[in-house]
Amino acid sequence: MTSTSLSQRTLLFRFVNAVLKRLTRIVCRVDDTQLSRIPMQGPLIIIANHINFLEVPLLYTHLLPRSLTGFAKAEYWENPFMRPLFKLWGGIPLKRGAADVQAFRLAIEALEAGQIVAVAPEGTRSGDGKLQRAHAGAVILALRSDAPILPIAYHGGEHFWRNLSRLRRTDFHIAVGQTFRLDAGGSKITGQVRQQMADEMMYQIAALLPPDYRGAYADLSAATETYISFTYENGHPFEDA
Repeated sequence: MTSTSLSQRTLLFRFVNAVLKRLTRIVCRVDDTQLSRIPMQGPLIIIANHINFLEVPLLYTHLLPRSLTGFAKAEYWENPFMRPLFKLWGGIPLKRGAADVQAFRLAIEALEAGQIVAVAPEGTRSGDGKLQRAHAGAVILALRSDAPILPIAYHGGEHFWRNLSRLRRTDFHIAVGQTFRLDAGGSKITGQVRQQMADEMMYQIAALLPPDYRGAYADLSAATETYISFTYENGHPFEDA
């Protein structure tokens, strides 16, 4: 890539993100104060619930200048509007329904380069904001990379379309939890162990949400931390839950 084309791409990147950030601020009241807890350096896996399209541009633009990438369904690259946007953001196309070795390789490379990789363990949008049972893909990425994991939870975005139709702004809340790593402790990583790890990760997200949003992880008393090792102390995530 020539210096001219690189400069043009940089200008386009800044312009598109500035516009998107401004638009999200117009249509939403964004409670983003806790985003300051996200480290500015080093590799990081962000795990988050997935309500609808809104959190993707909102998180991306509000975390700049941190370098962020994440998985998005491969079908987006067939959409003439979404493809250039996800290419500009450096998104990772993920083929759903099977193990996508190429996507995981790109995610590992991004982490090795010190980027943030965002993952939605639920694997699909909930629509109503209630947590769904997690898949184990985020567990595999975390174990192979040994990158720290940071849970983030959103709520309020489920009202976006209804509010927009009534010309009302949406209150969009973001909560940030405590960084941890997965530690198998020498145990054999069976399918059952991977699912327990995925559930333990999801309970960290659930603890950040109001009770009505916890869905499949509503009973925090059932949460375990067998495979979770917190990387620093800033208050236990289940305090005051």
